Amino acid sequence: MLRPVMHHLEKRLHARDVSLRVAHPFEWGLEFLADEPEPLSVAAAAGSHHVAAASRSASPDPLDFILQYNAKQIANSEAFFTPSPSKPSDFDFDGFWLRFPSSVTTPYENNNTVGARFFPVDGDKAVIVSAQWNGQADSHIALCGALNRVGVSALRISLPYHDERMPDGFTRADYTVSANIGRTIQSVRQAVHDIRRAADWLFAQGYKQVGVMGSSIGSCVSWLAFIHDERLSAGVFNMVSSWFGDVVWRALTTSHIRRELETQLTAEQIREAWKVISPSAHAHRLSAIRRPALCISNKYDLTFLPDLSEIFLDDCRRHGVPAEIKYLPCGHYTIGRTPFKYIDAFHIINFFRRSW
Repeated sequence: MLRPVMHHLEKRLHARDVSLRVAHPFEWGLEFLADEPEPLSVAAAAGSHHVAAASRSASPDPLDFILQYNAKQIANSEAFFTPSPSKPSDFDFDGFWLRFPSSVTTPYENNNTVGARFFPVDGDKAVIVSAQWNGQADSHIALCGALNRVGVSALRISLPYHDERMPDGFTRADYTVSANIGRTIQSVRQAVHDIRRAADWLFAQGYKQVGVMGSSIGSCVSWLAFIHDERLSAGVFNMVSSWFGDVVWRALTTSHIRRELETQLTAEQIREAWKVISPSAHAHRLSAIRRPALCISNKYDLTFLPDLSEIFLDDCRRHGVPAEIKYLPCGHYTIGRTPFKYIDAFHIINFFRRSW
């Protein structure tokens, strides 16, 4: 009974900005992977700077190169998702805005400086908040205020290509996820690095417990940071999914990107091409995760489809992750509407209040 109503609302809300969605043409984007880390033994033997470029030239088939690249970086994910060490001088805080250089350098100057708004309160607990794809600059600001009311400081970080990080002339974060295979991989990896560098700053300020909270793609990058950085003591993952390529291929939100992808790739190929940035590709790490987590899934989601979310949740169950699971009777867009946004916020705030 509720399903057709919610699906109708999801499609209507999605249709509001269809005209603003730009379908950039398909590109392999191998140049965005040229300086990514290789397994340490290979890097030591060959010199890390040119290894990926040499591998690319040795593999004339771009899909073959991408698939080999994914396999290498999944095996080496600790290095792949770990930023270079930060220094105190990297961070510029004016009492409200925190800015620091991203450890991943892109061709777009604006995108190479991370911006974050800080909402401090007394105490030693803080959460790094990552909003959804194309979330406006004020997205999740109310949530930061609610975290403050339960004694938790909040650092609302801007994802790659969002807010002040957009390339000149852009009005949407088209480069965060697009039909450019390599740039999308780099964008997700950059977001994970940025979250971990933000954690460096919070620990340097004296915070003892630092957690993460992310929505939609913010959930994906927060999860990848969480499972690769044991300093992060708790996390909320608001709308979860398993395979990055499957989401983009099947989601209502990214149907314009699929039209470009399917000129070159099948659904199975795009899953493999974006495997390294998929939470389920790293499920083998979960047996070591014993930190509290809250995973939220929407029953009528046409973007993070329920069957893809269940793969993620089954990964957590199978490996004994101490995750609470909440199902909301809404979708990807309607979660931002009354009453669902208040139910969602209640679960998030209550989790951090109880976990710490």
